[in-house]
Amino acid sequence: MTVPIGSLLLLLCLLQIKHMFADYFLQTPRMLSGRGEYWHLGRAEHAGVHAIGSIITFLLVGAPLVFTLILAVLEWGVHFNIDFWKARQCDQKQLDPYKAAFWRASGVDQALHQFTYIAMIWAWATFAL
Repeated sequence: MTVPIGSLLLLLCLLQIKHMFADYFLQTPRMLSGRGEYWHLGRAEHAGVHAIGSIITFLLVGAPLVFTLILAVLEWGVHFNIDFWKARQCDQKQLDPYKAAFWRASGVDQALHQFTYIAMIWAWATFAL
């Protein structure tokens, strides 16, 4: 795997921008309410926004379409379940932004999403270049 560091960093930056918009600017009230139940349409839509953003991101760097679609489906499932874990933690422990445990759960949630991006970049460098 010999990928120019600039290409890896560009992809990481694009994924960070995508994540910022999907997690902080594009969430709707339906995506934010009732997240403690597993089969939650809002969480599915939210994970879908992330998947669509990743499709756009990987196509921008020239990744093959089939690879990109497989990666997006995998990301959808991982993102859906990471967010469910956080919602369950917050519901079960009655966490809100005024409790330190809420921020620990949020930190773990965000770290897991970042590890997902590292895995996606590894897959791109290994299988798509």
